[in-house]
Amino acid sequence: MDRAVFKIGFKNADKSSSWPGQTWKIHHLHVLRRFTQIAFILFIFLAPSLNILRYDSATRELIVFGSVWSLGINEIVNSNNLLGASQITLIIIFKGILPWLFVLSIFPLLGVFAGRFFCGWLCPEGAMFELADYLTLKLKGGRSIYSKNAKDPYLKSERKLFFSIITILCLFLIPFISGIALTGYFIAPETVWHQIMNLKFTFGVKAGIIGVSVYMFVTSIFVRHLFCRYVCAAGLMQMLFGWISPYSLRLKMDVSRISECTDCRRCEQACFMDILPRKNKKNISCVNCGACIVACDRELGKGRGLFHFRFGDKERIDNKENCKNLQPQLSPVCRANGTGREDSV
Repeated sequence: MDRAVFKIGFKNADKSSSWPGQTWKIHHLHVLRRFTQIAFILFIFLAPSLNILRYDSATRELIVFGSVWSLGINEIVNSNNLLGASQITLIIIFKGILPWLFVLSIFPLLGVFAGRFFCGWLCPEGAMFELADYLTLKLKGGRSIYSKNAKDPYLKSERKLFFSIITILCLFLIPFISGIALTGYFIAPETVWHQIMNLKFTFGVKAGIIGVSVYMFVTSIFVRHLFCRYVCAAGLMQMLFGWISPYSLRLKMDVSRISECTDCRRCEQACFMDILPRKNKKNISCVNCGACIVACDRELGKGRGLFHFRFGDKERIDNKENCKNLQPQLSPVCRANGTGREDSV
């Protein structure tokens, strides 16, 4: 993989400093993130078929790791084995309440310790939105279908016909396949596939496949990362708890090396959440994807980038010496990092 190279161009907000296409090695962080995204998508799609987690609407049973999950109250009643109130209470607590409290606490705990790491590294919907961004960049030269953003990387391709075909296939196949896979969480997967093969659908299967397909089709075209910012419940929980946590994983810029910044703005162009990474501030929209790390490494050299992951918010460098003798355009960066008056970048 280290030998693989590709060409990519960026369009700087300042046209006088824009670059032509450059060639470089694929960054290991980028490869690792794509691997975790694909692996988690496969897990989500295969979980019902492997009986890892699903609800069978026909039998009204919750199946977890191949076994039916129940409180066991009916079995106790049918066996005439009378239990005391305290024993029944313990059964309800340990089999009915605590498991669901654990499930509900997953995303808040992720937020406390990892910020929105799940959103950037695992979320299947986020991965789909990134794919939509990439294809839109190839076809239109910008991430949004509505307008161009000066911070968007320049990825427009001359092979429009090829990417148009890929886009059309993705727009129809991905929502349809997702609809089939996710319907399996509520209807037995073998039932879903049997109806597909015979083209005879019950209302539940049709509603599941069509509903999920339409939802994913619409969000991938018209909504995308706005959904991540303002709608997604899992993302909002990570956002809230990551914001208040003093231990959460964050992306930081090494302000002590601010003089090495070339003001190329690749970090801003790489960020699909429309964040200004050089401000070095808590930002509830940051999904810890590491795109700014990759972008800075490509500008300054592998391992020499100014961005890194760090737990907690202790790195608050207040050293005005770092801001002396800098290019004029970097002064706002220093001020935004606490070395002077806060300003926009």
